Amino acid sequence: MDYNRIRYFGFDWDEGNYAKVQKHGLSIDTIESIFQQELLILADKKVLFHEKRYVAVRLVQGRGVFVVFTMRKEQIRVISARYMHKAEKEKYDSYQKEKAYLHK
Repeated sequence: MDYNRIRYFGFDWDEGNYAKVQKHGLSIDTIESIFQQELLILADKKVLFHEKRYVAVRLVQGRGVFVVFTMRKEQIRVISARYMHKAEKEKYDSYQKEKAYLHK
C-alpha cells in the first residue's frame, strides 16, 4: 500500500452515480477534492466487473472517506463513495502508524 496521485482530466458524472454517492452524505465537491491530493489507492479485489476498479481512501476533516472508482477515457468515474466503517478506519489508522514508524 502506498500513497499516490493519479493523472486524470475531470470526472464522469451522470444521474446514476451522482445520486448514488450523495445518499451516503458526501458532497460531490468533497469527493472530487480527495483526488487533488495524495491518497491511498488500492486495486478493488472483486472480479465481478468488466472494468478495473480501484478504492481510494483519505481522511477528510478527521473522517475516513472510502471511494470506489474506475477510469474512463482519463476521467474518474465514481462508483460508490461513503464514510469508512469502524473496522476500515481502524485498519487505515493502523497502516498510518506503521507507515510513520517505518519512515522515522
